Amino acid sequence: MDLTMLSDIFPTGFHGAVTAGVGVGSTVYVAGAGPVGLAAATGAMLLGAAAVIVGDLNADRLAQARSFGCETIDLTKGDPAEQIEQILGVPEVDCAVDAVGFEAKGHGSDSGHEAPATVLNSLMDITAAGGALGIPGLYVTGDPGGIDEAAKKGSLSLSLGTGWAKSLSFTTGQCPVMKYNRSLMMAILNDKVHIAKNVNAQAIGIEDAPRGYAEFDAGAATKYVLNPNGYLDA
Repeated sequence: MDLTMLSDIFPTGFHGAVTAGVGVGSTVYVAGAGPVGLAAATGAMLLGAAAVIVGDLNADRLAQARSFGCETIDLTKGDPAEQIEQILGVPEVDCAVDAVGFEAKGHGSDSGHEAPATVLNSLMDITAAGGALGIPGLYVTGDPGGIDEAAKKGSLSLSLGTGWAKSLSFTTGQCPVMKYNRSLMMAILNDKVHIAKNVNAQAIGIEDAPRGYAEFDAGAATKYVLNPNGYLDA
């Protein structure tokens, strides 16, 4: 099951950690505890991070992050800076990863409302000067369900001045999966990482696909893998 994660999710999360500049001793904040966020947290650990903090609104997904050693932040309780300070002693991290994208919701009292720029703006606030943001989360040029006309075109209200003032670097775009594929495969085969466990991967038959999609859309702390031929059972 670990190797099936190489098709997309693990390299994508790892790319977020790499482009955020994660290295030995880094403190890292990952926004989003879905499968890509958990893969980014796993990648940060593989790269030698000293502390990996994952933020989300979903309690089950946060529990999954804690299951393999992450610190967690419940964003229904407010912005991450104060909670990060309670963990690290300072309200900022060296590196940050946006594994949420354009479907972000607000924090605290606004946590039930779509606010597509929330994650990017909060990451700029909490990333130390000279740091970097890895952005594997998806942003689009067309979102018919966007909250306003700007959002429908992918135009977000970003505090770019914050990023400029703090000399932050940004890397976004589709992950070059094959760039990381072999190295991550070798880490798996040599028992250095257990990505399927970390993202709670479960194989399901094609007949269960509608249920899997519905449960995932509802926020299940599970990475469903369609297994129509039974290969993973073998």
